[in-house]
Amino acid sequence: MAKQKKKSAPAQDGKNANALRSWLLIALVAALFLSFYRANPGGDKVRELNQIEFYQALDEGKVVEPVERWRDYDSGETFLAGKMETDELKEDGAPVAVPYRVQLIPGENESLMEDLFARRMPVVVKERRSALSPFVVQLLVFFAFMFLFYWFFYRRAAGGGGMFGFGKSKAKLLTGKEDKAKVTFADVAGIDEAKEEVQEIVEFLKKPDMFKKLGGRIPKGILMVGPPGTGKTLLAKAIAGEAKVPFFAMSGSDFEEMFVGVGASRMRDMFSEAKKRAPCIGFIDEIDSSGMKRTGAGAIGGSHAYEQTLNTMLVEMDGFDANEGVIVIAATNRPDTLDSALLRPGRFDRQVVIDLPTLKGREEILALHGKRIKFGPDADLARVARGTPGFSGADLANLLNEAALMAAKRNLEAVDMKTLDEARDKVLWGRERKSAGYSKRDREITAWHESGHALLQLLLENTDPLHKVTIIPRGRALGATMSLPERDVLNHSRNYYLDELAVLCGGRIAEKMFTGDVSTGAAADIREATRIAREMVCTFAMSDRFGFQAFREPNGFSGMAELPPAFSEETSRAVDDEVTRLVGEAYARAEKLLAENRAKIETVAAALLERETMDGRDVEALVKGTPAAQEREEEESAE
Repeated sequence: MAKQKKKSAPAQDGKNANALRSWLLIALVAALFLSFYRANPGGDKVRELNQIEFYQALDEGKVVEPVERWRDYDSGETFLAGKMETDELKEDGAPVAVPYRVQLIPGENESLMEDLFARRMPVVVKERRSALSPFVVQLLVFFAFMFLFYWFFYRRAAGGGGMFGFGKSKAKLLTGKEDKAKVTFADVAGIDEAKEEVQEIVEFLKKPDMFKKLGGRIPKGILMVGPPGTGKTLLAKAIAGEAKVPFFAMSGSDFEEMFVGVGASRMRDMFSEAKKRAPCIGFIDEIDSSGMKRTGAGAIGGSHAYEQTLNTMLVEMDGFDANEGVIVIAATNRPDTLDSALLRPGRFDRQVVIDLPTLKGREEILALHGKRIKFGPDADLARVARGTPGFSGADLANLLNEAALMAAKRNLEAVDMKTLDEARDKVLWGRERKSAGYSKRDREITAWHESGHALLQLLLENTDPLHKVTIIPRGRALGATMSLPERDVLNHSRNYYLDELAVLCGGRIAEKMFTGDVSTGAAADIREATRIAREMVCTFAMSDRFGFQAFREPNGFSGMAELPPAFSEETSRAVDDEVTRLVGEAYARAEKLLAENRAKIETVAAALLERETMDGRDVEALVKGTPAAQEREEEESAE
């Protein structure tokens, strides 16, 4: 703690010095204005009276006593001053008094003083002597305004502020010498291949001769591509922590501003600063904000501001001027939106794909984030990793954090396996809403609905294993049937999707079978079944009617003229008919299976009404008629 305070003292002193200079500048300007005001008494509100007007005011008794006699030694002028009443009245009925001034001119109105003494009016004699002449004061004021103009417009512009500071880069410079905790490659887990790719950049910056001796050239740019939460920005931070060279970090949105052309100016300024500190690394996070595809000459409104920024980036990365020693690393989760000129060799030579972690990667990520969490003896992170396929690194970190919060809320000494399972279910499907009250009839309908899903999940061959069934509202649903794959699945087969369609239809069929009516509870199932069927036809070519072809949907408005559909109206109707056929066949298949196993649906529904939540292994044991304990023991011994 003492070292941190000692290190931060110079920065604090610098802030205090800047504040002191600002206050001194304000005091100087205030003093100059005060001197100018004192050297030029009076103003627009002071009435200039001649001798006749002053006598008239005296006779009418409007002159307020006492009268001041001023003598200015610098100008040699002498005048009478004070206040006089007017015909205007205040709210309380008193007359309004205004200041006046009468200049005493030798040989003309010296008798004014004698008349005042004759009338026995008190006269206060005052003298005004300015330390500086009016000319000198006005000159100082002029120079003060020039200094303020220089300060606010030019000096602040040099530091990135002021009116001319919009075009300055907002990139944060990391020199690798900060005392705060750094992120290194040891803090990145689950993406070993991506780490090896970027480690080459760090090694080149440290030992460039090793790569150049055989004529090799280090890539000018590396684009990190992957879904959100997979560790792209974290990997960039690790590069900053490992590299012993300057590291510029900036977001793609930082280039844009309310003024056109600011983004291009900031891009040029960032590369200019980077070239001065070469060799160095420049990192642009979310580059799709400034590297989007150009819309062309037909775009409404002409050239967009982001296109100017993109063009500047293209020239700076690989234009006429050499860009040696500056390596650009960018990250995005939308590579399809980037301009093709940005992705060509010579700019972003290499694309590093950072995908969702595998089973081994999830175990490493959980172990890394779990170092700061206290686990119970039954907590098995390997089992958690097997039960979280499709989770990103951010999802896994969030899962462990939710588990720790749950354990603290329940006053547990450590995070146990039950809490980890509940945290996983909360992240996947939402939190249980046990306080959501609904009628007995609603509970029965939900039990039939979820029993239909669960039974088909067990009966069909190509579905994922059943994980849990509940009739407790979770998220926005009144109930949920949860399934988890046993391993990482890289692709799905046609039979898998056909079985998934049947499972989605099972809830509505079971409702209708036992209640004679249908409810709105199947809305999400209907929407998901329609989506899967359309993807099977239009994207995956899993329809025998159309064969090996895909159908591109019409593009929406994107600044260009709307593109025509990629297929005719007749084909569009045929696609709709094929989607209807797939869903209809899946519905009929599910209806037949559930009718043959009506008694099993009743058994599962009765158990759900009694227990509300059931483990998938318990449901399977109930359907097969085997003891649940035996099923659990066999599975645990196999593990």
